[in-house]
Amino acid sequence: MSFTLPEDVDERPVTVIGAGTLGRRIALMFADRGGEVRVYDPSPGAADAARAWVGEHLPEVAASVPGGAPGKVVASEDLAAALAGSWLVVEAVPEKLELKKQVFGDLDRLADPDAILASNSSSYPTRQFTDRVRAPERVVNMHFYMPPEQPAVDLMSSGSTDRAVLDLLLRVLPEYGIFPFEARRESTGFIFNRVWAAIKREALSVVAEGVATPQDVDRMWQINMHTPAGPFRMMDQVGLDVVLDIEEHYAAERPGLPTGPRDLLRTYVDAGHLGVKTGRGFYDDYGTGS
Repeated sequence: MSFTLPEDVDERPVTVIGAGTLGRRIALMFADRGGEVRVYDPSPGAADAARAWVGEHLPEVAASVPGGAPGKVVASEDLAAALAGSWLVVEAVPEKLELKKQVFGDLDRLADPDAILASNSSSYPTRQFTDRVRAPERVVNMHFYMPPEQPAVDLMSSGSTDRAVLDLLLRVLPEYGIFPFEARRESTGFIFNRVWAAIKREALSVVAEGVATPQDVDRMWQINMHTPAGPFRMMDQVGLDVVLDIEEHYAAERPGLPTGPRDLLRTYVDAGHLGVKTGRGFYDDYGTGS
């Protein structure tokens, strides 16, 4: 099966699969130029909650992008309807390999033949979940951090990705206030995430060993690095279950990594303290329903 690069991308929607912390932020970025963005999530009410969140933050973000304008955000629990006509589909589901394989099989089957299928996976290269995809040349890693505050994104080939797909994304994404950087060879963790993984792992080790509290580490980081938040506050924002999934994946590839950071994360995850989305993580000042 051959793949033809999508045309008329300015007139076609973008679809985001997954309405969680990052899914809604990705949708926010693609809604800032006046077009249509669709958010799909099978969980009842999740897509509607993401649409409401995007609507709240969209005017400010659109105003910060040259030529920006608030777009239309559509919530959907029907995958086929959410995909119809979209030129780009961004997967933002949990870091579970079998889940991603299933999702990409569904996307390949239901999306338009010329749609680019991108994964926001923070640790898996897309070649690991394209076995059910008939046109792997349209699949690419497109990993976001925490937009709009952190609008850089990693692009990485699956090994089969059409070069024209990467070139199109490198050209188009800056128009949305998204700044792409290409990983020029396969890299678990891509570019920035490899550096960040080492930082957060050592921060977790310092706390796991009883050397300091999360609050002490964060405050020192803020003072020395002049940032609004430290590693523990940022992990709370991502979700400690997501952080643990990522660390488990790194550990599977690198058996020599210390267990202390994962053990510490597991105590919070097992207690249901996942960070901002549950109202409590390393910090407990998020309030209910945050």
